[in-house]
Amino acid sequence: MPRPKKWRRVCSLPDVDRFGPLGLPQKKADVVIMSVDEYETIRLIDLEGLSQEECARIMNVARTTVQGIYQEARKKIAESLVNGKVLRIEGGEYRLCGGEGDFHSRRCCHRNRCGKDEFNEL
Repeated sequence: MPRPKKWRRVCSLPDVDRFGPLGLPQKKADVVIMSVDEYETIRLIDLEGLSQEECARIMNVARTTVQGIYQEARKKIAESLVNGKVLRIEGGEYRLCGGEGDFHSRRCCHRNRCGKDEFNEL
């Protein structure tokens, strides 16, 4: 029996969950699905500038897991851009942060969505 997947911690769901070519009819074959945890690795590593180790600590997974998630996410972005496919963000093995917990940090809650004045540091 395979080991169950470990839930990945995610700060928040994306405000926009669909990207792609404008004005073209959408076919099921022309859609790339990115999971929410893949989106979170792109956000933390590429946008926030964190290392894979820091990202892994925030998401509560191993660095090698983050490396694999990140690699898949970048591949999906490239497929969408190069082949003109719609990129949708949905699903995955994750739990939302909710602004609380030991891992919660200023970087985690990047848009201050949790409404907290104080944050724990990494």
